[in-house]
Amino acid sequence: MQRISVLSPATVANLVCGFDILGLALEEPSDLMILTKTESPGLVIKNLDHYGLPTDPEKNVAGVSLLAMMAAMDNPPGFELQIEKRIKPGSGAGSSAASAAGAVAAANLLMGNPFTPMELVLFAMNGEKLASGVKHADNIAPCLMGGITLIRSIHPLDIVKITPPELHVTLVHPQIEVKTSDARQILKKQILLKDAIRQWGNIAGLVAGLTLGDHDLIGRSLEDVIIEPVRSILIPEFDLVKKRSKEAGALGGGISGSGPSIFMLSKDKAIAESVGEAMKEIYTKAGIDHSVYVTTINHHGVKMIPS
Repeated sequence: MQRISVLSPATVANLVCGFDILGLALEEPSDLMILTKTESPGLVIKNLDHYGLPTDPEKNVAGVSLLAMMAAMDNPPGFELQIEKRIKPGSGAGSSAASAAGAVAAANLLMGNPFTPMELVLFAMNGEKLASGVKHADNIAPCLMGGITLIRSIHPLDIVKITPPELHVTLVHPQIEVKTSDARQILKKQILLKDAIRQWGNIAGLVAGLTLGDHDLIGRSLEDVIIEPVRSILIPEFDLVKKRSKEAGALGGGISGSGPSIFMLSKDKAIAESVGEAMKEIYTKAGIDHSVYVTTINHHGVKMIPS
């Protein structure tokens, strides 16, 4: 193959209590990425959208990820990468991870899969470092692998894939921007031991609930006593969205990544749609532009589509 097109999915990181260690991939939305081998060496990036992201590979999250991958190849070809962002940058839905993961996954497919999924995660984490200053994998791993992933360790990299029960996801993106780097700056540097113990219990409960298919346990465990109380002040109507979503039948949810998007998990599509209507009503009444997605968990990650 000389050319490949892929869809790279949005992701929800943290899953409320699992800061930097838990994430899931969404069926919608996804970025479109088209990668072509070129006779000229190096990497050229072209935007197919209106966001005006950098086309200098060293300043683009997809670019630095692909450059890291090319540096690990013996005789890398040249590449032209075209990106159509359908996941809005700064939305909290893994936009930077979709670019980084999509680029390396596309190149790996184009080159005949010379690298393992773990190696692809390591390459794509360079994009997250450019975006936020930290090499985290909680968006990258589910974007590449699909489903729900647990980052047990970064050094060395140890990723565990979790098989959840059927869940529907409602995601609302109020049209404001919260930069991941800024959202990290406001976090507390120290936490109380009692809060840490409660958080560990919630993480363990959530993983157990997902593995056992126990919806009630999942709902009880979707609690964050460390990150959410600080970050939620950056998101208008957050408490009301959470309250009304649970009243509509959602198991629970919270901030998607660093925000401003908010996600809710539901047992079935009808509840997820009711949650979406509640979200729309709140932000329409508040006069805040927003997008709502009612979707499911993506179990395959980045996928090739006909060019």
